[in-house]
Amino acid sequence: MIIEVATPDDLTKLLAFREEAATWLRKLGSDQWHRPYPADRLLATIEAGTVFMVRDSGTTAATITLTPKAEDGLWLSEELAEPSLFVNKLTVARTHAGQDLGGRLLDWAGDRAYRSGASWLRLDAWTTNDALQRYYLRHGFEHVRTVTEGGAVNGGPRVSGWLAQRTASLDSDHDLVDWAPAPVPVSAV
Repeated sequence: MIIEVATPDDLTKLLAFREEAATWLRKLGSDQWHRPYPADRLLATIEAGTVFMVRDSGTTAATITLTPKAEDGLWLSEELAEPSLFVNKLTVARTHAGQDLGGRLLDWAGDRAYRSGASWLRLDAWTTNDALQRYYLRHGFEHVRTVTEGGAVNGGPRVSGWLAQRTASLDSDHDLVDWAPAPVPVSAV
């Protein structure tokens, strides 16, 4: 499997990917991602070069957004003073579920964070999705705190405020062929 930077041509696929994941989550009893994500915001992240696609023999297997920009209102100023990369919208196609592709993507992201000079790989997860939170804990993240104040980027109250982090570290065991450009050095915000 290869990982590469998404292009604007991937927008439709990414929106469908999110809907597929939301449908699957609803079947599990979760309200995660029940509101559509604004296409213009997603396109902006693609154009910023922070969205990555995992391809498996021409099929899109997964996606991850990895950005040096934290969502407003989540992280404290002293945390933002530490160079970090933030994981968003990690999604694995149902056709590739059960292969720990998400875990491998997290390892790739931690490696990319390390190579960019970041100290931390950070994320915010759905506050009511206990299974997702346990998943991140199993993959080396430590819970920092849960933030419920504020609003969501796609409207309504904040629903993704379970904050976690793990140390950025060199890791080549993810087995993804990395076709993405070298990471840009990050600094504290």
